[in-house]
Amino acid sequence: MSKIILSGDRPTGRLHIGHYVGSLRNRVRMQNEEDYEKFYVMVADAQALTDNFDNPQKIRENVIEVVLDYLSVGIDPNKVTIFIQSEVPALTELTFYYMNLVTLARLMRNPTVKSEISMREFDNSIPSGFLNYPVSQASDITAFKANCIPVGADQLPMIEQTNEIVRKFNSIYGDVLVEAEAFIPKTAIEGRVPGIDGKAKMSKSLDNCIYLSDTKEEVKRKVMMMYTDPDHIKITDPGKVEGNMVFLYLDLFVNDSHFEKYLPEYKNIDELKNHYRQGGLGDVVIKKFLINVLEDVLEPMRIRRKSYEDNIERVYEIIKEGTKSANEVANKTLEEVKKAIGINYFSDNTFLEEIKEKY
Repeated sequence: MSKIILSGDRPTGRLHIGHYVGSLRNRVRMQNEEDYEKFYVMVADAQALTDNFDNPQKIRENVIEVVLDYLSVGIDPNKVTIFIQSEVPALTELTFYYMNLVTLARLMRNPTVKSEISMREFDNSIPSGFLNYPVSQASDITAFKANCIPVGADQLPMIEQTNEIVRKFNSIYGDVLVEAEAFIPKTAIEGRVPGIDGKAKMSKSLDNCIYLSDTKEEVKRKVMMMYTDPDHIKITDPGKVEGNMVFLYLDLFVNDSHFEKYLPEYKNIDELKNHYRQGGLGDVVIKKFLINVLEDVLEPMRIRRKSYEDNIERVYEIIKEGTKSANEVANKTLEEVKKAIGINYFSDNTFLEEIKEKY
């Protein structure tokens, strides 16, 4: 079976380096290195509205920010179809049909949904649209017959529920839908990058992010305030690497060439860690090194982003054409689904012949 890839993000704000480590850089790698039939990247604005229904302007404003972030990291619109979820009506209709295949109790048991409900403190005031998020996601995946879904480990229950819907639909109506396989980051830390405060997952709402579009000055300011080892007061004090956000970020981004370029007295990250553990290495040194490493990653993104910002009409056309293409594919799947259920009354003369025979 040909590989069809689908991924996406909610446009609730600019994307940050947690998104890059956990998903975006893997998407670019897959786009350039893997063999696939189609690759879709969705701006999940409709899903973002489920818990931002009272502030739709926030979603509208961030759609283009997220697309610019996609293009800045190297997602190629000639290889990838970028589209806006709410502009593909078939997704909503598929969600409506799939809701009949899932019980309320099953939705409430979904670990990802339970976690999100707790985090947002919905208690008993859960928006029904939010509770149905797994069904909506099943619609997104199956509409494009996607069988390869790059996600974080926390999204595995969502893919499992998608496949439950697929199996139940196929068992009732015949083999129409395709099961999907989740592709998660290699390490747990890649899927859940802590914020610069070291206290939680990097999150836009917690304001502990380094954004892909941050200026050089903003990156420097954020790294210099980054959580390290509170007991490493003097340079001569032995320092802890574990739980130290600077070393954690270095592990995610550094390679040996960075040492040759910026810190030639060390061959690799292990030597740097050993010196810090022994004492005699200050936090300012490692923070300045991390700033240089991050700049090597982020500066090419800023350049690409600026080129697209200077041609914003081209960006608009990219998502408009991508959405048009997505509609064509999703509409075809919707036709197959309705035919399998038997609610395609006017697509051909079958229904007419049935009622003529009866009456």
